[in-house]
Amino acid sequence: MKLLTLARDLKRRKSRERQSLFVAEGVRSVEELLRSPVSVRGILTAPQLDGAPRGPALRAKIAELGIDIASVTEAEFRGAAETESPQGVLAIGVVPDHKLEDFRGRARLRILILDAVQDPGNVGTIVRTAAALGADATIALPGTVDLWNPKVVRGAMGALFHHPAFHSTTTQVFAFLGDEGIPLWGADSAGTPVDKMKPAARLALAVGNEGAGLSSSVREAVVETVSLPIASEVESLNVAVAAGILLYQLAK
Repeated sequence: MKLLTLARDLKRRKSRERQSLFVAEGVRSVEELLRSPVSVRGILTAPQLDGAPRGPALRAKIAELGIDIASVTEAEFRGAAETESPQGVLAIGVVPDHKLEDFRGRARLRILILDAVQDPGNVGTIVRTAAALGADATIALPGTVDLWNPKVVRGAMGALFHHPAFHSTTTQVFAFLGDEGIPLWGADSAGTPVDKMKPAARLALAVGNEGAGLSSSVREAVVETVSLPIASEVESLNVAVAAGILLYQLAK
């Protein structure tokens, strides 16, 4: 399949899942991808790239690496791009093969679990924050937006290329946590303030849907619910903000 056709096809989640491929668009995303261990299938460029900040240097780097490249017109590129003001470069990458088994037997472990978190911007920010604060993995349960949605990739700002993040089923995650003896905490406004808790060396933290919170299946599995002490005038925090603060507390 030609790179242009493939890039257009990968706008659909089913196509990304079937082919285990994703699109990284924009100079910064492609720069980060090329610095990572993630395999690159090919790169699509358009004339806009030469006018973008760091664009010419990126074009030279692509040529130096010998990656398959296709040059298209600005109009053709816009048909494949997701952004409103395309920078004239997108890369097609291979989704990394992370799995639960990779995390067995570790003496220290921090896993973040996304329980039907649906906004791509939130998920991208959460993955970036999890990577920055030293979480070992981010796992998306059913109902969560595709981790390789272009908006998630863009929001993660390269973190997806370095930080293990992957989808799994609720059954598989619960079985793994049970086998490994890893306690599951859940974020909930009615929970114990997190600064009053003493986290174990190995711990999983679940954050729930933007509107509904934790699902019933996850709520039944948690051994502790934790909250953030906030001003009474504020009803709640954005899930990405809350996840970041909780992860910071758990990293202490």
